Formats: sequence, structure tokens, C-alpha cells
Amino acid sequence: MHRPIGIFDSGVGGTSIWKEIKKMLPHEDTIYLADSANAPYGEKSKEEILQLSIKNTEFLLEQNCKLIVVACNTATTNAIDYLRVNYNIPFIGIEPAIKPAALHTKTKKVGVLATKGTLSSSLFHNTSKLFAEGITVVEQEGKGLVELIETGQTNSVVTRGLLLSFLRPMLDQNIDCLVLGCTHYPYLIPLLKDILPAHITLIDSGEAVARQTKAILEKNNLLNATNHKGKAIFYSNKGIEVLRNLVEDSDAHIAYLDF
Repeated sequence: MHRPIGIFDSGVGGTSIWKEIKKMLPHEDTIYLADSANAPYGEKSKEEILQLSIKNTEFLLEQNCKLIVVACNTATTNAIDYLRVNYNIPFIGIEPAIKPAALHTKTKKVGVLATKGTLSSSLFHNTSKLFAEGITVVEQEGKGLVELIETGQTNSVVTRGLLLSFLRPMLDQNIDCLVLGCTHYPYLIPLLKDILPAHITLIDSGEAVARQTKAILEKNNLLNATNHKGKAIFYSNKGIEVLRNLVEDSDAHIAYLDF
């Protein structure tokens, strides 16, 4: 079906998910909405997150999207149940990859770096309870990281200092897996690899989300049957330069949207 996949996030972080989707589904058109003017969602109330998620969803529906990926952990954990009930379209959500971390850990200690909005959600706690029995989950709020990534500071002195302050207590508890519980955080992987001991495994949700997106498109007969490279359109309601640098696709259309 020649209609686009819609993707939204509180900002530029969900482009880490978009890249995995494009890798797995290169013939699909995509429309990405970065609500950077309202980032980070993790500091907002559940009601605010829900209203922003509704606004983003309705914009993507106006663009005739056939499926929507909520490429934001905080929006998923606080709004996706409502979206699935109230809109007649498939939704793919993002949640911290507790299950693979629990299966992989040898020390039985797993770190989760996420926003306040994700860590305080019932979905996060239910997921932890379901998949992490017998595992110690060491939670750490990544306060300030989203704002730094939104301004392109993925390798700055300030970002390094913040990460060190967040990681030390987790390392002191002997974690051997670190779950990146926010779609912005994969952009910190080069810095994390430089900081962390070599035995720490980094786990994020990108590839799993792309697989789920493909599976749902197949199940609903929504796959694009053409062999052409899919078109990619990006909208942001704040400066687009950081978005342009992260996308790294010369064919992509990137535009400011007063939204």
C-alpha cells in the first residue's frame, strides 16, 4: 500500500528508530515529526504527554499515514493505550528493552537509563516485573541528556560529565547490561563506549521496533509493493540543523513546521 509510515518523537531522538526502519523497509515512504519545541516529554505530566501525542497523531493522520510509530519511550508508556483505543490505525510503541537485558545479564544486575516520565510509568514497572524476576534493575534518570542531544551536543564535555555522574552509581552496583530507555540515547553510544568498561553490553530497542513494524505491515497487508527507494520527509517545530545532521540522507526532505 503506497501510503507513508508515520513516526513521531518529542524531538530528534526517534531518528535512531527511523534509521532502523529504513534499513529493514527501504521501499517504504516515511514522515517523521519532531516535536522539539516541547522536548523533553519526560519532564511533563501524563496529561500533557497525552495531549501532545494526540496532536502529533492527528497531524500524521492528516498526512494519510497507514501506521504510526510512537518513537518516544515516554509517549509510549503514557499515551499508547489511549491512542490504540481511539484511532483506527496500527500503532507501534517503544519501551525499554528489559527482556533482552534480563536474558543477557550474568551478574543479574541491569541498568536502565531513561527519562523521569518513562521510569515513573506503570508500563515500565509492569515490564520490569514481568521480565526481570530475580534481576536487580538499577534505574537512573538521564536528566538533561535529551536537551543536550537536541542541541547537537552528543560528545561535549558537559554531556560526558553528566553521563559519568549517572553511570558511576550503576557501575558500583555491578551492572553488566545498560538499557538505553530513550530513543535519543543511541546517539550517545560512541561516548558511552568510551566511558564504560568493555564488558558492559548496551541494549536499545531500535532493531526490535523495526522488526515489529514490518510484521504489523505484513499482517495488515500494508506493505509497499514497489521497488523504488522510499521517500523520507521530516518536520520539526524547532531549528532543523540538528535534525539534518542526524538524518544523514541527502534525498530526505527536511522542513520547519509551525506546529
